[in-house]
Amino acid sequence: MMNLTVFSTFNNITYISSQNYQLYQNAKFVFFAFIIFCFCFFIYFILVLLVVYFTTPHIRENARYILFAHMLINDTVHLSLGLFLCLSFGFLLYIPVPICYVLVNFAAATLRITPYNLAIMALERYVAISFPLKHIMLCTARRSYFAIAAMWFVGWLPNVADFLILINSVEGKFFSRNLLCRYQSLLVLPAQNTIQFSTLIGSLILVSMVILFTYIKVMLIARKTGSWKSSASKAGRTLILHGVQLFLCLLSLTSLFSELYQGDYYYFVMLVNFLMFMCLPRLLSPLIYGIRDKVFSKSIKKMKMYSTN
Repeated sequence: MMNLTVFSTFNNITYISSQNYQLYQNAKFVFFAFIIFCFCFFIYFILVLLVVYFTTPHIRENARYILFAHMLINDTVHLSLGLFLCLSFGFLLYIPVPICYVLVNFAAATLRITPYNLAIMALERYVAISFPLKHIMLCTARRSYFAIAAMWFVGWLPNVADFLILINSVEGKFFSRNLLCRYQSLLVLPAQNTIQFSTLIGSLILVSMVILFTYIKVMLIARKTGSWKSSASKAGRTLILHGVQLFLCLLSLTSLFSELYQGDYYYFVMLVNFLMFMCLPRLLSPLIYGIRDKVFSKSIKKMKMYSTN
């Protein structure tokens, strides 16, 4: 009788755990499908904006749009890498360490470059409003490309430091292994995490100061003009949107702590982080400029007219 009771209890526990597992799998599938939908929408919208950018000569010579196009391309690379890493981890795809290390470092670099791009765009708006006569000379296409190169150089510096620490801390056979590709799998010393976290925090603080400075300066000019319909007030509203984007980037830091969780629902936590802190903030940029910007909105309407005809 005792054995029958124990067996019945074991069956009940197994049934409950299987129910929880099935519920977890269903929730994971829903989140995964929603992430794919958001990613496809993001790629479609970005492709439309990039087509407008590359097919309109005067836009390609404008520093503001050069920086915006770079941000779109950078965010596309970051989301594509993030989605691939989520898929590979979810489907238990083992990747060689060298390939995994390159993918993870590209994802980390593009994550840091986003706030740098916001800071440069804010400075460009500040120059356009504060020094309108010098704007054409200061914000040239050539200098925009130089600023983009500087962003990538600075964005990769922490990864170079991480690589130097790694090669001096592991044996050669470490790079011949295959593993589930995620950032935590490549950490061998606490110094690596310290470098990544401190540089990201420092970058966000510096960019916050730049956006706050440019916003105050631009709004003081708007106050002097006495009209909220002036170009200065419009630039101020654009800077507010940049601040919102930066705040969403700041929220992505919470994913570094939540992904320390190593329980049964780790992959579900990873999907939620990718959706909330990676996908949704980057959907904001194309929507802002695609809807608010007159140049892009007019070009998109023309494309719709040609497609319908």
